[in-house]
Amino acid sequence: MKKDNETMILAIETSCDETAVAILRDGVKLEANVVASQIESHQRFGGVVPELASRHHVEQMTIVLEEAFRQADMTMDEIDVVAVTEGPGLVGALLVGISTAKALAFAHQKRLVGVHHIAGHIYANRLQEEFQFPIIALVVSGGHTELILMKEHGLFEVLGETRDDAAGEAYDKVARTMGLPYPGGPEVDRLAQLGQDTLAFPRAWLEEDSFDFSFSGLKSAVINTLHNAKQKGIELKQEDIAASFQASIVDVLVEKTFRAAQQYKAKQVLLAGGVAANRGLRTAITTKFADQNIVLSIPPLWLCTDNAAMIGAAAMIAYQKGNQADWTLNANPGLDLEMYGKR
Repeated sequence: MKKDNETMILAIETSCDETAVAILRDGVKLEANVVASQIESHQRFGGVVPELASRHHVEQMTIVLEEAFRQADMTMDEIDVVAVTEGPGLVGALLVGISTAKALAFAHQKRLVGVHHIAGHIYANRLQEEFQFPIIALVVSGGHTELILMKEHGLFEVLGETRDDAAGEAYDKVARTMGLPYPGGPEVDRLAQLGQDTLAFPRAWLEEDSFDFSFSGLKSAVINTLHNAKQKGIELKQEDIAASFQASIVDVLVEKTFRAAQQYKAKQVLLAGGVAANRGLRTAITTKFADQNIVLSIPPLWLCTDNAAMIGAAAMIAYQKGNQADWTLNANPGLDLEMYGKR
C-alpha cells in the first residue's frame, strides 16, 4: 500500500540481454525485482546477438511486467514514475524498453524518466547503504571500464576510462581463445581461484598521472602466449593462465582506484558493473582498502549484473532533480554520462 508522501517507481531495463522490471518505494526500498535472462539463447553464438536480444525483449516484456506487479501486489494506479534505461546499450534492445515505458506512462498519465545505464550500476549501491560524498566509483563491465568522481547526487565526472578494450570485453575474448563457454568472465574467474600468477603478463599503467585503462595489450599477450605454446607443443595449465591474466587486470583496477580515492579524498569507494561480481577483484579491493578510513561498497552479486532495481534507484535522483523526459524520449546508444548528469 502506497502512502501519500511516497514515490513509487516502475523501472524497466533492456539495454542488452536481460529483460528486467522492478518496483521501488522512494528509490531505495525494493518491492519487486524480476529479471529474464537470455544467456542460453546467446550461448551457442559465443556472444550477444543484437537482433535476437531485441526479439526476446518483445516476447518477455509483458510477462516480466505482470510478474513484477504480482510480487509487489500493486497496480499502475499506485505508480508515480515510469523509469527506463535510455542508453548506452544496443539500440534495438533499448527501444523495446523505451517504447514500453512511454506507452505505460502515456496511457496512465505518469511521469517519465530516462536513466543512464552506468548511473544505474553506480546507484545499485544505494540500495544497500546511503552515499557519502565525495565518492570514487569503479565501473567495470563488458562494455565499460571507468573511474568516476561524484561530489553530489546525480553529478558524474569521468576521471579515467578504457582507451581500447573494456575489462569485461578482454575477459570474454581471452575466455574464447581458451575454449571456455560463454559467458567467459565467470569461467576465467573460477579457474583463477585454482591457479597461480606464474606467467607475468604485462600491466598497462600508462602515464604516471593517468587514470585511464588499457587492456588490449594484455589481451594480445595472453592470446599470443596461448598460440605460441600450442605451436611448440607446450601444455599450459588453464588455471595458471586464468590466474595470471586476472592478476594483471585486477592489479591495475585496484591500484588506480586507490590512487584516485587518495587524490580526491574520497569518503566512499563504490564497485559497480558486471565485473564487480568477480571474486578476484572483490577480494583484492577489500584487502587494499582494509586499513583506510574510507567506506568501501561492494554490491551483492544480484546487483552487479543488469537489473531494473538499479535503474529505479538512479531514477529517483533524476526525478528529484526535475530531470523528466517527454514523449520524444528515444534510445541513445552513445549517451554521455557527464552530460546526462548535467541535464
